[in-house]
This record gives sequence, structure tokens and C-alpha cells, in this order.
Amino acid sequence: MTNIGPQKMLLVFMDETDTWKEEKLYQAIVRRLEKYGIAGATVIPGVVGYGRHRRIHSPGLFGVTSEKPITVIVIDEEVKIRAVLPKIVPMVKEGVVALVDAEVVSSGEAYSPPPESRS
Repeated sequence: MTNIGPQKMLLVFMDETDTWKEEKLYQAIVRRLEKYGIAGATVIPGVVGYGRHRRIHSPGLFGVTSEKPITVIVIDEEVKIRAVLPKIVPMVKEGVVALVDAEVVSSGEAYSPPPESRS
């Protein structure tokens, strides 16, 4: 369970065709995150995007592209994410790995405002 309050968000941007040891890269990353006890991960397919090669990845013939942008999103405690970064970063050959501040306001339980904001 993710704690309420300040956390870190890990974003990993890649193409759907990226692989790691004959497995889809995004699947390999999610497996690695789970193995290291990260609270959770979500893989989101993109509609259109481009990277450092400036090649726009968008739906082609019949709305299909083999290079669909994919993002893995993770929110957890900074210490846990920083501990797994050395395992994730070498897996990403052409994508981008970003770590940003996040504030968790709810983690699936009923929302209860902080005591100072209750009336």
C-alpha cells in the first residue's frame, strides 16, 4: 500500500516493440518492479508520440502501428524506487526514465481530509 503524502513517481517511456531478453520491455519492467516489492505499476499505451529520433509514432494503415508509445507508471516511497532504479535503468536502451515528485491523496481507501482542513 502506498502511503498518503509525498512520494516519488517513476515514469518509463518506451516503444511497444522494445524488448529485454526476448520479452516485451514493459512486461519485464513490471515483473522486476513486483519482484523488488514496489507498491504497484501501470502500463499505459500511448496514441501518438515521438522520441529522440524525432520519428512520430502514430496509427498507420488500419489504425495499427508497431511502434506504439508505452509508459510504465509507478508511485511509491522514494527509497524503494531509488533501490530498484539500478535494475530498471539498464533495461531501457532507447526510452526515457524519469523520477518526479508526487503527492498521494488517496490510495484506494475512503478519503479523509487531514485534521487541520476538517470543518
